Amino acid sequence: MTRRALCSLLFVAGLLASTAEAFAQANWPTRTINIVSPFAAGGPADGLTRVFAAAMERNLHQTVVVTNVGGAGGMIGARQVAGAAPDGYTLLMHHIGMATAPALFRDLQFDPIGGFAPVGLAGEQPMVLIAGKQFPAQNINELVALVRRRGEAVTMASAGLGSGTHLCATLFEIAAGVKVTMVQYRGSGPAYADVIAGRVDLMCDGTGAAVPQTKAGAVNAFLVTGARRIESLPDVPSSTEAGLDRLAAMTIWYGLFAPAGTAQPVIDRLSQALQAAGRDPEVIARMRSWDTAIFEQAQATPGGLRQLLANSTTLWRDALRAAGVEPQ
Repeated sequence: MTRRALCSLLFVAGLLASTAEAFAQANWPTRTINIVSPFAAGGPADGLTRVFAAAMERNLHQTVVVTNVGGAGGMIGARQVAGAAPDGYTLLMHHIGMATAPALFRDLQFDPIGGFAPVGLAGEQPMVLIAGKQFPAQNINELVALVRRRGEAVTMASAGLGSGTHLCATLFEIAAGVKVTMVQYRGSGPAYADVIAGRVDLMCDGTGAAVPQTKAGAVNAFLVTGARRIESLPDVPSSTEAGLDRLAAMTIWYGLFAPAGTAQPVIDRLSQALQAAGRDPEVIARMRSWDTAIFEQAQATPGGLRQLLANSTTLWRDALRAAGVEPQ
């Protein structure tokens, strides 16, 4: 074969490959999409992921499944997606833990910012500071005074390093100006059992789980993070009202990520489906029942998630450093 013929053959092969890739992107998706939830089944992250996945399935006209890959504060699942093929068929629905990971873990084995292609933001949920019925405080002022007086004799449940419960507890310590004793659990279920039984004093958890426990009379709610009260617990003050302003930033946002290198047309199609899910009546009703706000269309975009991730990473790096939290 002459050199000219070989060059022509290689050119045609490259052209065919490029055409095939463009065709695949234009017709994406053609098979099942897997969204990894890096936390245990049954928790708030899992619930939100499944609600959005069902709505995206209706928009994409393709099966969307959710796989739970828990462990290490969400890092095991995140690592799995970071190493997946960048074809849009393996995604990650992670939360604020993506922003705190660099300050909490020494060996991530992935880059939370550079290792992923942001798709968009889904929802944002405040947290509730709760205690068992046995805890001797009637309101947030009494609770803070008691914690300051008892210090490390007070115990506070955490569902693991980097979890929302851990982050909220850390900011509570900063806001109250006191150190408590953290009690680590493998998930919020066992933590609730001990808080209800009075074996652990306090816990801070998302509204999706804390509100039902409060309404059932299992625990007392003292504070809701953020600047405003929530509809489900109208008598519980916000952290801003309580004078614990550092807790106002403690909301759990959820974002959808694809592996870095995923083609832009695929990212655009996923973002479109995510935005459509945010307008779906079933999603709206479920999120409202969990006191979870759905991000506006401008934020349910790759740029919206990219900006919030960058800002949150800086915020939590400084906050955790101020709290004396060392990466592990």
